[in-house]
Amino acid sequence: MAATVYAAATSSSVTALSPRVPTSTATVRCSALPYLRPRLPSHSFPSSIKQVSDARRSSSFLIRATEESSPVDASELFTDLKEKWDAVENKSTVILYGGGAIVAVWLSSIVVSAINSVPLLPKIMELVGLGYTGWFVYRYLLFKSSRKELASDIEALKKKIAGTE
Repeated sequence: MAATVYAAATSSSVTALSPRVPTSTATVRCSALPYLRPRLPSHSFPSSIKQVSDARRSSSFLIRATEESSPVDASELFTDLKEKWDAVENKSTVILYGGGAIVAVWLSSIVVSAINSVPLLPKIMELVGLGYTGWFVYRYLLFKSSRKELASDIEALKKKIAGTE
């Protein structure tokens, strides 16, 4: 291959390495990769094809609204939020926890991006996640008795968080 490129570069005939699309200037391409023609602009296709593809695309994402859903009243929502905020005794603690949650999400994003940049580690973590998912399904979701156990554990956790237990 190198001899061919050298011979083509030294000879006066450059047609062996010229691009397949005719251009006004002759250029020498010294690459092992084949030349790919540029993509055609979208305006070169017939408009009927574009209309059919647009119609298919929009019909697949068609969403219908029903009148059964209750409309959200913004003033009612704000009054509920204001009542709940006024009922909070330690506002500084709530703000501190909220800020801490935002910082925790930001730091976890940094850690995940650092792990993702290590070459083999993302695939290993993916295998660990798949293994844990399989174990969780086998342990808690596969059998009826284990599903009941999971439901009772979730209810106990809800009561513990709400403070009713």
